[in-house]
Amino acid sequence: MRRGVTFLAFTALFMTIACSQAPQEKRDASTSEVVNNEYVASIDRWHSEREEDLQKKDGWLALAGLYWLEPGINSFGSAKGNSIVFPFDKIAPVAGNFILDGDVVRLQVREGIAIEHNGKPVQQQDVVYSSEMKQPPLLTHGSLQWVVIKRGEKYGVRLWDAESEARKAFAGIKRFPVQQEWKLEARLERHPLPKQIAITNVLGQTSSEPSPGAVVFTLNGQQYRLDALEEGEELFIIFADKTNGSETYGSGRYLYMPKPGPDGKTVIDFNKAYNPPCAFTGYATCPLPPKQNFLPLNVTAGEKVYYSSY
Repeated sequence: MRRGVTFLAFTALFMTIACSQAPQEKRDASTSEVVNNEYVASIDRWHSEREEDLQKKDGWLALAGLYWLEPGINSFGSAKGNSIVFPFDKIAPVAGNFILDGDVVRLQVREGIAIEHNGKPVQQQDVVYSSEMKQPPLLTHGSLQWVVIKRGEKYGVRLWDAESEARKAFAGIKRFPVQQEWKLEARLERHPLPKQIAITNVLGQTSSEPSPGAVVFTLNGQQYRLDALEEGEELFIIFADKTNGSETYGSGRYLYMPKPGPDGKTVIDFNKAYNPPCAFTGYATCPLPPKQNFLPLNVTAGEKVYYSSY
């Protein structure tokens, strides 16, 4: 009699445990799926915002020219005889002059030409660049806008056109499927002493940039490291990998990642690897990956190579 009671009690207990565990397993699986879906959605939002930025009237798709200044007077307008030739029919044949004197650039506007800064007409001989300026003024005329930049010892005029064909024809950037496996734990291995690393841009100019340290992470049992640059509250990574030139942009890709906490730990997410501006325009001055930031593997995450449709 006791054996029968014991057997029935055991059976009831087993069924109770089994019934209680099955829903828990489903809940755990469901929770994991929700977490993964939320992560994918967050990357999708990030990518959507990036494409929106590219399409802005001052985004990389609207970039229409980069003109280097010579010391002295540089005439500009739409006529071919100018030192700087802006897009045809977008501005008067002769609109004025950029005057480069040392590290100062002044703008001389021809009478009757409406060029504005913040909605106000630019005055004759207005300074549009100096080394003391935090942000040189953005000047506008119709669909055009431009700013004076400095790269190394060179001064140039960067021009945008809101009516550019690249902007009109943009149909999005292809990318690899979002995979959580490419979101990796990492740590910042700080340099014991202040260190600068050589960064070369597409113009062939090399500058020394301060680096806080190397980002170290492990993938498939293998440890990798990438020298980081510091930008505000984030780390900036310029890297290359074995997909460059085939599936991804030939000159490497960029990504940002959060600075580490006091324990040195952070996260590197290759699903946010993106194309440099030079993938969209020939008028950018993109920094290239330093040789130590080549990863000897296929990083099948983030943005793929961009092919313009115009």
